[in-house]
Amino acid sequence: MQFSKFGDKFNQYSGITQLMDDLNDGLRTPGAIMLGGGNPAAIPAMLEYFHQASEELLASGDLVAALTNYDGPQGKDVFVKALAKLFRETYGWNITEKNISLTNGSQSGFFYLFNLLAGQQADGSHKKILLPIAPEYIGYGDAGIDENIFVSYHPEIELLDNGLFKYHVDFEELKVDESVAAICASRPTNPTGNVLTDEEIHKLDKLARENNIPLIIDNAYGLPFPNIIFEDVEPFWNENTILCMSLSKLGLPGVRCGIVIASEEITQAMTNMNGIISLAPGSVGPTFANHMIAKDDLLKLSTNIIKPFYQHKSQRAVQLLQDAINDPRFRIHKPEGAIFLWLWFDELPITTMELYKRLKARGVLIVPGEYFFIGQEDDWEHAHQCLRMNYVQDDEAMQKGIAVIAEEVAKAYQQG
Repeated sequence: MQFSKFGDKFNQYSGITQLMDDLNDGLRTPGAIMLGGGNPAAIPAMLEYFHQASEELLASGDLVAALTNYDGPQGKDVFVKALAKLFRETYGWNITEKNISLTNGSQSGFFYLFNLLAGQQADGSHKKILLPIAPEYIGYGDAGIDENIFVSYHPEIELLDNGLFKYHVDFEELKVDESVAAICASRPTNPTGNVLTDEEIHKLDKLARENNIPLIIDNAYGLPFPNIIFEDVEPFWNENTILCMSLSKLGLPGVRCGIVIASEEITQAMTNMNGIISLAPGSVGPTFANHMIAKDDLLKLSTNIIKPFYQHKSQRAVQLLQDAINDPRFRIHKPEGAIFLWLWFDELPITTMELYKRLKARGVLIVPGEYFFIGQEDDWEHAHQCLRMNYVQDDEAMQKGIAVIAEEVAKAYQQG
């Protein structure tokens, strides 16, 4: 069968497809240790909350209404209005319901945004999304209808005490010219757990404004919900910012609800694209989230339940890793947020793609680092020395999985 150019582009087996396949296969494979994919933790208090909320929404008729009716292409009106009010009252943002659109998951939202802004332009030119730091989120990599829509830069690497390190934006190298359609960064960063500082965000905002392009912030793990962010930083939005959020890391990945907070012009464009591509975003996720806002639970649960759960888990995972791997060439990116640890094995004689295969053969799933260096023009050695590890599994599974990682890394170093 002959596919179109679009068909050939999206029929390829991509890194994000492999990640989701591994996630699905691992869930069906007895004994598999899932340290790869991005499923959030099953936090008992949140599961109980969702169970209770389901009963209340069923009793009120709101859940059945969500299941049996379309919303408009912008998304559920009552939730969009409640969310705008929450941001106005909490942060003083100049925002109304005309600044918010919903999508069927944030992955869909980024597909819309990247192709709305980048790729071939009406005047025949080609524009790109600038990622100020790579590694960046694996799901961006193949999201362009056109090829080659990303450009990125190596980060500055700060070596910290206790076997940690941290990435920073290298503003000396960063270049923004007429070929750049937008700047995009995740905060906290998936895969590394890095949190761009307030100073870095303000510098990126200044660059974006000076070049009349938007700043896209992927806030899937950030403030004010789900608040899986361990640094003392401020949430950021203005009309030149496109802030992308999600309900997934609250513990609701199955409802596929992304949230895009932007200018009225971008909101209208996203609404139009929703109508053409999917008629309307799903209704169940917004119904749950609106219920949480109405009960004043959304921010409280994020701060009091979700954040401390993940912070404790990340600290425990760092301890287990450092106890198991005492090679001085091993470092962990400082865990500042998100649900992953980023492991760096300096001078590793094999690629982490090869390490991934060896670990998978032993029933341990991680994600090789090579997939995350999107938009790089060179083959940076560092990109082959890192891997992403999900730290949300129970303690026993974590210890078993880390023990296997330690064994395979030790073998690789010994074999040269």
